[in-house]
Amino acid sequence: MNNVRYRFSRGITLVTKINNSIGQDPDSKHIIGVLDIYGFESFKTNSSVVGYLIIINSLFSFSPEICSFEQFCINLTNEKLQQHFNQHVFKMEQEEYTKEEIDWSYIEFIDNQDILDLIEKKPGGIIALLDEACMFPRSTHDTFAQKLYQTFKDHKRFSKPKVAQTDFTICHYAGDVTYQTELFLDKNKDYVVGEHQALLSSSDCSFVSSLFPPLPEESSKTSKFSSIGSQFKHQLQSLLESLSTTEPHYIRCVKPNNLLKPEIFENINILQQLRCGGVMEAIRISCAGYPTRKPFNEFLTRFKILAPESTNRSNDEVDACKKLLAKVDLKGFQIGKTKVFLRAGQMAELDAHRAEVLGRSARIIQRKVLSYQSRKKFLLLQAASTDIQALCRGQVARVSFEKMRIEVACLRIQNQARTYICQKSYKSLCSSACSVQTGMRAKAARVELQFRKKRRAAIIIQASLSSHDD
Repeated sequence: MNNVRYRFSRGITLVTKINNSIGQDPDSKHIIGVLDIYGFESFKTNSSVVGYLIIINSLFSFSPEICSFEQFCINLTNEKLQQHFNQHVFKMEQEEYTKEEIDWSYIEFIDNQDILDLIEKKPGGIIALLDEACMFPRSTHDTFAQKLYQTFKDHKRFSKPKVAQTDFTICHYAGDVTYQTELFLDKNKDYVVGEHQALLSSSDCSFVSSLFPPLPEESSKTSKFSSIGSQFKHQLQSLLESLSTTEPHYIRCVKPNNLLKPEIFENINILQQLRCGGVMEAIRISCAGYPTRKPFNEFLTRFKILAPESTNRSNDEVDACKKLLAKVDLKGFQIGKTKVFLRAGQMAELDAHRAEVLGRSARIIQRKVLSYQSRKKFLLLQAASTDIQALCRGQVARVSFEKMRIEVACLRIQNQARTYICQKSYKSLCSSACSVQTGMRAKAARVELQFRKKRRAAIIIQASLSSHDD
């Protein structure tokens, strides 16, 4: 027992040190709290401490024998938290539909209020009967079990196993669990005496006083019977009241396999955990109702691209949403006061239409951009080709001009050469002609001279002769 107290005290000290090291700003308006809870349990043997949710000064007498009182407390906690989950998810969902005036046929879900009444209703619940049995010295687990059988024989959530004589079965939301009552009475008794509680809580040692804080309901009546079950129930109720003042967000963790090895998934075990955690029921309710809801402004901001003409013409968001949804031919949706309610899969359908429109618009933009880039590239190529052609034509013209200039020069040279040759030949011919003419004329002159000389001589002779005759 001392060893148990020592280990339990070390655990409390560790929790206290962690809380002190984390700290909290007393002036902060908002806080974030994390509640790590144990899962629904149904073990053959479980004789461990219920957990730190139990009031600190309430210690169990450990025993190697089979006992399920701890499982009973654990499963009660999970029933309460499941009800809180139901209220937060399912009932608040229905309240949302009612507030938005949505025509929605209410879908029934598993409400475990009857199980909670069976366990903690006062008077007449299992915990109340257990406390009553603990206050009678002659009570045993047999009499306690018979009292349960007699009280809840007609209760649909309670049953008596056929073979066992002192066991009882509760039909929890996660399944049937059979509890053994052998040590229920011993486990439920708080053996810390009220006077000892007051003495230890007033200790000058902060460590001792922190282990035994005074209980408000027991401070005035130290002789009142104190039970673990009642303390557990009150502290659990206090926890739920704290949760009710917060905005909870649930994270469901599942154990993939019992071998605690990576990359192994036991499908049946995981599915059972999802059922026990209420996840399957939440999915069913969500799919059956309107899991997707968007405020008008957010809905229009996201999907106005599907019907821009309807959103531009009308200033009424409700009318714009109706026209938009009518254009995409969506069925089964509902329009609330401030939100659009869509059934499961309809958001994906709208996103598909939106992706199609965006894709089509993207293709148009791409076509325009590609056209612009191609035209710009073509104009650059055209300007470059024009410049190249101009350079080439200039070069060709220069070459052609140079060729023509050479040809003209050649013609000129040829002309001058031919002129020179012709002039030289002409001069030579003229000189020759002149020489020939001179020779011919000289010869003719000499002949003429000779002829004249002969004629003169003849005349002279004739004159001589005539004179002679005379």
